[in-house]
Amino acid sequence: MKLGIVGLANVGKSTLFNALTNAKAQATSYAFSTVEPNVGVVNVPDRRLDELAKMHSPLKVTPATIEFVDIAGLVSGASRGEGLGNKFLSHIREVDAIVHVVRCFEDENIVHISGDINPIRDIETVDLELIMADAEILSRRIERTAKAQKGDKSLTAELSFLEKVYALLNDGVTARSIPMTEDEKKIIETISLLTLKPVIYVCNMGEDDFSDGIENNEKYLSVCEFAKNEGSEVLPICAELESQISSLPPEEREMFLVDLGISTGGLDLLIERGYDLLGLMSFLTAGRPEVRAWTINKGTKAPIAAGKIHSDLQRGFIRAEVVAYDDLIKCGSMAAAKEKGLVRLEGKEYIVKDGDVILFRFNV
Repeated sequence: MKLGIVGLANVGKSTLFNALTNAKAQATSYAFSTVEPNVGVVNVPDRRLDELAKMHSPLKVTPATIEFVDIAGLVSGASRGEGLGNKFLSHIREVDAIVHVVRCFEDENIVHISGDINPIRDIETVDLELIMADAEILSRRIERTAKAQKGDKSLTAELSFLEKVYALLNDGVTARSIPMTEDEKKIIETISLLTLKPVIYVCNMGEDDFSDGIENNEKYLSVCEFAKNEGSEVLPICAELESQISSLPPEEREMFLVDLGISTGGLDLLIERGYDLLGLMSFLTAGRPEVRAWTINKGTKAPIAAGKIHSDLQRGFIRAEVVAYDDLIKCGSMAAAKEKGLVRLEGKEYIVKDGDVILFRFNV
């Protein structure tokens, strides 16, 4: 699963990417320093693995991962080929969700491409380019559907819906902001619309904003209001500070956060929210060879989850031995959990829950 980091030039995208991946992507104060996207695979923070490792002393601990793509800065006119144009749009098309970085701090040494700092204008600039690209794709779909509808009247409702979405796009409304029925969602999901992708707005703020109180930053508050109206999330981060913290050893990083009065780093929150934004969760396997988190979609049934480990487990699935993580930790061992009747036998219709510790039984 991929999250694309986007935004106008010089808002802190590459600095955030550096902090997330510690990959030292180029971060400069001039536009288009990132032409080809940087890609980094990041571990999903999960303290449950640490506790299971204490219990089993495994040879290996493997966390779940999520992929971040640092996409070059967009400029007005990208949908018409300005700046990196179609290349920028194609890179966004490949990701599952968008991390939209907006700048909410002043710094005369870092030039903003539009001169002054206005995060709502920046969001609308990016959205406009994505909307224009979506409108072009949707117009072609409408044309094809209209032709097919002449011989198949069952497409009348679909055509009407597509025309409604097209009109709203032309009014500057993103596809994710449009109320839809379940049937309409199924239709729109067959079209690769950029503005349908879920978004987290990352407000890149100054270090002083966190000591003075982020609620005093009017630019941040304006983004919160904007995101609320379209049902998106907002996360305040100081990308420069997070970049510095990320290079520290884990123990020093934790002490640094405590000194700042922060319980969880902004990067960990971003990774966790990105994971959740994509509708993902983890089930766990634990034993002497390996303690591991496995990524699945919420609502996944046990055989499909087993297939994440190996196709043979799905093909020959018999049952799953399941214990909730909290129950296992309280008992101190799988044997103790079994004695207390907390290990359940689940069949093919069982829907796996986040944090389930599972042993799959199979026969092929």
